[in-house]
Amino acid sequence: MSVEVLNTLTGFFYSFTKSDFCMSSVQYVTKETLEQMRAELQKMRTVDRPAASRAIAEAREKGDLRENAEYDAAKEAQGLLEARIAVLEGQIATARIVDESTIDTSKVSILTKVRVTNLNTKKEVTYQIVSEKEADLKLGKISFSSPIGKGLLGKVVGDIAEVVAPAGVIKFKVEEISI
Repeated sequence: MSVEVLNTLTGFFYSFTKSDFCMSSVQYVTKETLEQMRAELQKMRTVDRPAASRAIAEAREKGDLRENAEYDAAKEAQGLLEARIAVLEGQIATARIVDESTIDTSKVSILTKVRVTNLNTKKEVTYQIVSEKEADLKLGKISFSSPIGKGLLGKVVGDIAEVVAPAGVIKFKVEEISI
């Protein structure tokens, strides 16, 4: 079995997040993100699953299974892949598409961009409130379930949001809300 296949398959396990295991909660996503999730699931089913089976077959051919570390690793990688498939299926099943044309920009909600001023540092930042699946702080996208996201949800321009963080309470003034 190739090391690349094993690394690819076991890499799926390390991409899990805590929210991946909370399959009963609704996942609010954009249409594009849902399509990406479906494409990823299709790839796992049609490309990665057969590759895992081939890796197990190759390892099985190498002899005694009781002392075959390669076989054990291939079986573990297959188990991780199947777990990732199950998680993604659950996320897709609970996904709800948020349509940008129906977003109310009078208050902070999912998919809105909000320009805020940190009143402690006087620094101005713009965040887009997104689902946990789409969150990426480097791109200015924060999850609606993050401490800052929770603190900003429902606020209107001029409101002060108090966010409890490990470093203490951070106050943000909502300057602008847009899509």
